[in-house]
Amino acid sequence: MKFVDEFRDPALAKQLLTRIAQRMASPVLQARAPIRIMEVCGGHTHSIFRYGLEALLPQTLELIHGPGCPVCVLPREHVDDCLAIAAQPDVIFTTFGDAMRVPGSRQTLQQARAGGADIRMVYSPLDALQIARENPQRRVVFFGLGFETTMPATALTVQQAVGKQVDNFFLLCHHITIVPTLKALLDDEDVCVDAFIGPGHVSMVIGLEPYGFIAEQYRKPFIISGFEPLDILQSILMLLDQLVEGRAEVGNQYSRVVHEQGNIQAQQAVAEVFELRERSAWRGLGEIDQSGVRLRTRYAALDAEREFALRSTRVDDPAECRCGEVLKGQLQPQQCPLFGSGCTPAQPMGALMVSSEGACAACFQYQRNDSQ
Repeated sequence: MKFVDEFRDPALAKQLLTRIAQRMASPVLQARAPIRIMEVCGGHTHSIFRYGLEALLPQTLELIHGPGCPVCVLPREHVDDCLAIAAQPDVIFTTFGDAMRVPGSRQTLQQARAGGADIRMVYSPLDALQIARENPQRRVVFFGLGFETTMPATALTVQQAVGKQVDNFFLLCHHITIVPTLKALLDDEDVCVDAFIGPGHVSMVIGLEPYGFIAEQYRKPFIISGFEPLDILQSILMLLDQLVEGRAEVGNQYSRVVHEQGNIQAQQAVAEVFELRERSAWRGLGEIDQSGVRLRTRYAALDAEREFALRSTRVDDPAECRCGEVLKGQLQPQQCPLFGSGCTPAQPMGALMVSSEGACAACFQYQRNDSQ
């Protein structure tokens, strides 16, 4: 396949759907139905809703929208930390666009900017570094968040800041890692998953090997997938093949982009700059051991947590907000009582409604509640 239209070919999609239906009709899977497959990445969630894939699949096959959107698992207290830093008169606070609308306990970064705080949206951490070089009398803070996909760019920017002696640049690090999160989900008795559609962009960096424990220890099939509709359908078929045959392996449907060893240079940059935290908070999921990273001691001078002496205080979501249950597959987005009324993309109460890759935002945009 060379062109994007081939990844969206209706005839090929129909062939894959026929084969998926045949697999689901097998006695092995009928006895286990419903089959629950979790897509880990928010990009997959967006594509599934955009192309209406759930409506095309057999009713006995259920897709669970997992915690693969970093904005969606950003705790309120970390937004409050951002707001506290941005309120300092000598600070220019920079971050990615999606983070601007995540609710803290009182307001969002977007609202703080409207109130006069110097908060700027950037497209990369290098943009923030350039702002620091242009404003040497002010402290410039970059709010780094995301999985292993965005971590290398942040690491390389930190290295450049040190190399170019930009001493007014700081990193507020909320980068998180996917593998400990998957283990936490597998260890959670409330989460029922038969197989996983693995993240394509993260895997482009870390490769295949880190996922081996999912197949070996937990006996769950795991297929790294691309993001086009045919990618996702083929990945589902590959997972069902394993389930029918009683296999549990890590496979790579996205071989045109993801290589077995991942990106070695990116891994080296990340290992040079970051180390694992003991515990990190996830919105809707609680604390997960060694699931986040922080700057190593040699880069302490750039650490915004130390510079601003942050002491986060946990802030729970409103009781009526059901993001945690959606992330674990216990609820579909439209089953949340706030969906589409008290919580919309224009006025999100929960983080899953903020990013276009959040399950609730994608469902709102492409599907909406049947009752509406």
